[in-house]
Amino acid sequence: MAISLQKGQKVDVGLSKISVGLGWNPNEGTGQAFDLDASAFMLGEGRKLVSDAHFIFYNNTDSPDQAVHYSGDDTTGGNSDGDDETILIDLQKVSADVQEILFIVTIHEAATRKQNFGQVRSSYIRIVDQGSSSEIAKYELDEDFSIETGIEFGRLYRRDGQWKFEASGIGQQEELGFFLSKYNA
Repeated sequence: MAISLQKGQKVDVGLSKISVGLGWNPNEGTGQAFDLDASAFMLGEGRKLVSDAHFIFYNNTDSPDQAVHYSGDDTTGGNSDGDDETILIDLQKVSADVQEILFIVTIHEAATRKQNFGQVRSSYIRIVDQGSSSEIAKYELDEDFSIETGIEFGRLYRRDGQWKFEASGIGQQEELGFFLSKYNA
């Protein structure tokens, strides 16, 4: 049975091949289509990107160590059943200099389209066992993010040789460039 996480809660992953699914739905009548983009930041010392190639998103779908694969961008606005975007991870392949994998979702062209997470509902991040397709843990973003345009959903991090997952839920009124500046070495 899957663990339902609360903000700040941590859980041992205990698997090597997982997928991180992210999902959302725009509120009815919000106008233009929503294009939310998931990204994975592979961080090392000082919580900084190991290199530019360790920023995984729709234009860079694979990490240099082949441990992280972004399965594609859902530009339909999250109207699908299930995960809207998925990131596949083989934790055994993650290079030793990566201590954390941070998952961020931003709204593409949020300022131009006058969109924010207050217009999005049913947002979540979940960890799934690739072998059995069983959901291990899920964090549903139930906070009211009325002005935020980018959210750190959660993070995988290495502690004493084991991988753990923490539900973050940290919102910013910023787009992807802000997070790149924040975590760039």
